[in-house]
Amino acid sequence: MMIPACRLEDLPRGEAHRLDIDPPVSVFHTDDGELFAIDDTCTHQDASLADGWLEGPEVECPLHASKFDLRTGAVDAPPAKLPVRTHEVVVEDGMIYVRLSTEAPNLPPCISARLAGGPA
Repeated sequence: MMIPACRLEDLPRGEAHRLDIDPPVSVFHTDDGELFAIDDTCTHQDASLADGWLEGPEVECPLHASKFDLRTGAVDAPPAKLPVRTHEVVVEDGMIYVRLSTEAPNLPPCISARLAGGPA
């Protein structure tokens, strides 16, 4: 499924745009002009990666400084251990779209427990 994110002109280089879907997804526009989309929630704890720091093709979580490779979703720095899910980005007529991955997301334990009906 492809979801419209925002207009390319509305997402400056070095910034991110969060899509409030379940689970949330963020589109990152690197300083080099590349576009990437990943699940927005850090796999360590419930923190928005769109609020983190973008450096090259990596984003650093604002909560505990885990780093994720935007190209692969791989963890580049702990404490996170699981990768984030990546999504395809398509630009058509100046509009950024995200084609959502069909893989299951890696959610932090606090969110997984809440979704399963346990304590948060």
